[in-house]
Amino acid sequence: MTAVHQSLAAGRWQQLTLAEQLGNVGSEVYRAIRWRRENQPAFERALERALELLDLSITDRRWTTGRSELTRLREVLCDFLVGENLYRTEAAWLQRYFDQFAVMARK
Repeated sequence: MTAVHQSLAAGRWQQLTLAEQLGNVGSEVYRAIRWRRENQPAFERALERALELLDLSITDRRWTTGRSELTRLREVLCDFLVGENLYRTEAAWLQRYFDQFAVMARK
């Protein structure tokens, strides 16, 4: 995976709160969901950005106690967006999940 977010990977990402990080991941997930059936190149770019940002959060040393949730989130996203959706995830559930972080980040 290429470093689409090079400045974030260089350390800026670790300055954000978890809510800000997951709010940004959610923005890319929304884009991926939006483009999944209409524009394959746009979908793939959004998916790559979402996974890259989520990987930056997973490797953030501050979130050691929440790492299992982050890795499970990655698994669920991949299953939903490119897998067989074995977890039966719905786009509305993902939106509610990420919206909570966006609201927290604004406070």
